Parts: sequence; C-alpha cells; structure tokens
Amino acid sequence: MPREKVYIETSVISFLTARPSRDVVKLAKQELTRNWWEKSRSHFDLYISVAVLDEIRKGDPEAAQRRLDVVAGFPVLGAGSDDAVESLLDQLLSAGAVPAEALLDAYHIAISAVHGMSFLLTWNCKHINNATQKHKISAIILNAGYSEVVMATPEELWR
Repeated sequence: MPREKVYIETSVISFLTARPSRDVVKLAKQELTRNWWEKSRSHFDLYISVAVLDEIRKGDPEAAQRRLDVVAGFPVLGAGSDDAVESLLDQLLSAGAVPAEALLDAYHIAISAVHGMSFLLTWNCKHINNATQKHKISAIILNAGYSEVVMATPEELWR
C-alpha cells in the first residue's frame, strides 16, 4: 500500500529548527513539531516546494542552513511553470478562500492539491489551516477536479 504524501509548509520547518522559544505557546509548538518529526514523519512521503526553499533560505545564515539541512533530499515540487497550480491559485484568491495578501499561503494550498498531496502540514492557522475557511478551500479544490488535501498541524497528524 502506498504511503500518504505530506507537503511540509515553511512554518513546520521553522518550528522544527528554531532555538527554544521563551514564549510558552511557541515552545509547545516546537516540541509538538519535534515529536512529530521524530515519531511520525517516517510513516509518510514528505515533499516541499520551490517556494518553501525560497522562504527557508531567508534570514540568519546559520538558521537558514539548519532549515535547509532538515529538508535536504526531499522531493521539490514546482521547479517549473505550472499552469494548473496558477489556475487553482487564482481560484482560491478570487473566491476569497485565501486573502490576496496571503498569496504565498494560497500557493502552498494549490501546489499541494495539484500534486496530489494527502496532507498539507502547517502551523499557519490564519490562512491555511483555518477552521472558518477550510470548507471554502476544500470546495474549490474539489470543484477544480482535485482530491481534498487535509490541512493539519503536527499535533493533529499522527501515525
């Protein structure tokens, strides 16, 4: 039986590799992410995108290298122009499922759906894993002819 495919969004990589936070909520997310990484990731096929690589390269060079190291060898989606991703991205934005100022978040959703991911793993609960928008996002994905992508945090996606 093939393993389910998980698209790892930038926030997960950031929480995984960051130095322990003094903020208790951020620290809890860091621990949940590390636990998922250690105990559950081996049950899935993991993917990132060119956009994730672009995001994790930014900032402090040492921190960027830690982020790049954890995704070394992962398959990278979106290396070329993809009309299907652009089309779904436009649909997500024009329907208001994702606000225009969150273009990159809409891209993560679109590339996940077009490439047949089972899950989109994220800590972004404002625009991606947002309970009030998930039904709209799913309807657009399904209406465009793709399978639903389950958006989840590391806390929610255990095997």
